Amino acid sequence: MAITGAAAAAPTLFLTLLLLLASTFPGESSLTYDFYQKSCPRFNQIMQDTITNKQITSPTTAAATLRLFFHDCLLNGCDASILVSSTPFNTAERDADINLSLPGDAFDVVVRAKIALELSCPNTVSCADILAVATRDLVVMVGGPYYNVPLGRRDSRFSKASVVEGNLPRPTMSMSQIIKIFESRGFSIQEMVALSGAHTIGFSHCSEFANSLPNNTHYNPRFAQGLQKACGDYHNNPTLSVFNDIMTPNKFDNLYFQNLPKGLGLLGSDHGLAIDPRTRPFVEMYGSDQDKFFKAFAAAMVKLSLYGVQTGRIGEIRHRCDAFN
Repeated sequence: MAITGAAAAAPTLFLTLLLLLASTFPGESSLTYDFYQKSCPRFNQIMQDTITNKQITSPTTAAATLRLFFHDCLLNGCDASILVSSTPFNTAERDADINLSLPGDAFDVVVRAKIALELSCPNTVSCADILAVATRDLVVMVGGPYYNVPLGRRDSRFSKASVVEGNLPRPTMSMSQIIKIFESRGFSIQEMVALSGAHTIGFSHCSEFANSLPNNTHYNPRFAQGLQKACGDYHNNPTLSVFNDIMTPNKFDNLYFQNLPKGLGLLGSDHGLAIDPRTRPFVEMYGSDQDKFFKAFAAAMVKLSLYGVQTGRIGEIRHRCDAFN
């Protein structure tokens, strides 16, 4: 049945208003590569100087920032909500159980960049963009692939620890649970495996895997013995940790994928990638061809950086990355 008269005019009028709004604020609702070209011309240089100085001083910064980026983006999108500090009135994301072990160097590099950018171009660059670019630049610094990062994200006005549980992958989860988390955000199994290659750098705390060492037959026996020795006192010293990739722990390469079929994976989720028939073919492919891994990782990182972003009049440009305006 056709709709006539005033009823038909209403949706047409609404569409016209939307088009008018879009033309009134061109570009506000989309990300662009040159977003800060005019408003903050030194953006790229300030970012590069900041992350270079930080990584040279603290070589674990790259892996720390990559992990922080994942924990921010996979939850509600790349909106810098992970950076917000708790207050007496709100327990923020960063104080959720799974986020308590996020390294301080990652938060510090974002704060340093934000301070430098505020001095150069106040109230212009979002914390979400800072985290996305810092992650890319740090990955490149340790040997990983370069990829373009679209810019123009806004910072979220929402950050609650209560929404975190079950929405970020844990090493103790089954492969089906982890796949479900990624698929619910539009990522394929192959993209999930490529992103898991981030474990080629960084370390994990013994508390994340030590309990499974005695009964897990997927570990290389000598490797398991070494891990038990390294983590022997982790109950008394919760800071004890081991490199995710024991071969080249500070270099972004594909040795992580080569390690997994040899029983040299660290976490339960690492072993799951090598064993599960849904993920094993991609582990083998990336282990045999670093170029394919780099291209897949770069493409997946760009896709992740675009997930759930806030732009235009949604969100805000925080004055400080750890507090709402």
